[in-house]
Amino acid sequence: MYFEYPALLWLLILPVLLVALYVVREIKGRVPHMRVSIAGPWIRERGYAAVLHHLPMAFRTVALVMIVLAIARPRTSSMNEKIDTEGIDIILAMDVSTSMLAQDFVPDRINAAKDIAIEFISQRPYDRMGIVVFAGESYTQCPLTTDRATLINLMKDVQTDLIEDGTAIGNGLATAVARLSSSDAPSRVVILLTDGVNNRGEVAPATAAEIARTYGIRVYTIGVGANGTAPYPVVTPWGMEKRQVQVEIDEDLLRNISSITGGRYFRATDNTKLSEIYAEINSMEKARTTVDSFPVYKELFARFAVVALIALLLELLARLLMKRLV
Repeated sequence: MYFEYPALLWLLILPVLLVALYVVREIKGRVPHMRVSIAGPWIRERGYAAVLHHLPMAFRTVALVMIVLAIARPRTSSMNEKIDTEGIDIILAMDVSTSMLAQDFVPDRINAAKDIAIEFISQRPYDRMGIVVFAGESYTQCPLTTDRATLINLMKDVQTDLIEDGTAIGNGLATAVARLSSSDAPSRVVILLTDGVNNRGEVAPATAAEIARTYGIRVYTIGVGANGTAPYPVVTPWGMEKRQVQVEIDEDLLRNISSITGGRYFRATDNTKLSEIYAEINSMEKARTTVDSFPVYKELFARFAVVALIALLLELLARLLMKRLV
């Protein structure tokens, strides 16, 4: 343990001065006394009161010491060492059109995709990752970051009603490529997940794929949806009903995108298959690089602050008890 602001420890002089002042006042404030042959009766009579008399001061001194130690910011840190890790920048481009509410996955396509993507994020702690979502248009949900907590929270916030409905695969891919275009990572990857056919957007998917190839960005495409039909929730005058709708995925387009960029196309028909696909991508995308691990700090001031609070409460209780005994 060490203190971030050791100069503040000089404030420990204050409790010392406080105790010294208290002792001086106690000496000067003594009442006149007389000698007696037996002191026992007076000692028994004032035993508890004598102890309680000094307790408030003792608790206040402890509280002051703990407060000084807390504001000096005690902390610990791990050893700073070099480690080997993967150095890859990855953008997860996710379709959020309303068709992702189909329930051929558990509980539905979009929530299954989010849960499995979060697991994928957790397995790559040293890579920079970001999130792009697309439907009728596209935008960046999270830029490239190593902050896993923020990335996972933003992935949890992804939902189908964020933007205009539709499936703009080209726009989604173009936005993902734009996020990676200035990256200097040894490997740059887009994982594009969709369950439909490109029907919106200003950028053609093939054009976006060519741009990705120009920047040396690999694109792994994933088509999600059961074969044939899938249950889809529909609002009717009688409430919510499930209706079977035809699954339409432009697999030729997704294969073409991955082929142009040197990636691969995958088809996920259920949660297990989608999880296996992410695991396979995870095993394929490995680029070793040496980086300095940053020290991990653990703040300890809260412990001292809690002790100070307890000491102040005990001081208050001691004073209330003294008033009852007087």
